[in-house]
Amino acid sequence: MEQKQLVGIVSYITVIGLIIAFILNQQQKDAFGSFHIRQSLGVLVSGIALSFVAMVPIVGWILAIIGSLLLLIMWLMGLLSAIKGETKPVPVLGDKFEEWFQGVV
Repeated sequence: MEQKQLVGIVSYITVIGLIIAFILNQQQKDAFGSFHIRQSLGVLVSGIALSFVAMVPIVGWILAIIGSLLLLIMWLMGLLSAIKGETKPVPVLGDKFEEWFQGVV
């Protein structure tokens, strides 16, 4: 397993993994690692936003359940993409994550 692939995989494993991947990618800039860090960061930020939506009674709870399932699918698809060595964006918001977090990594 190459370091770039390791950075991509680690970025999806908890917030600490994302921070470690970010630090490793700063040492040796790589487009593959940067791509997956942006995707993982997008999933994380979406999860944080979803937690605020969940505070709204009933409608927020329903949206939070649906959104959580969607986030789980996005996370899993991103992780599998990193394991396979692909730069395939996560479903639904992956292209937007690339656009929104372009300056981060």
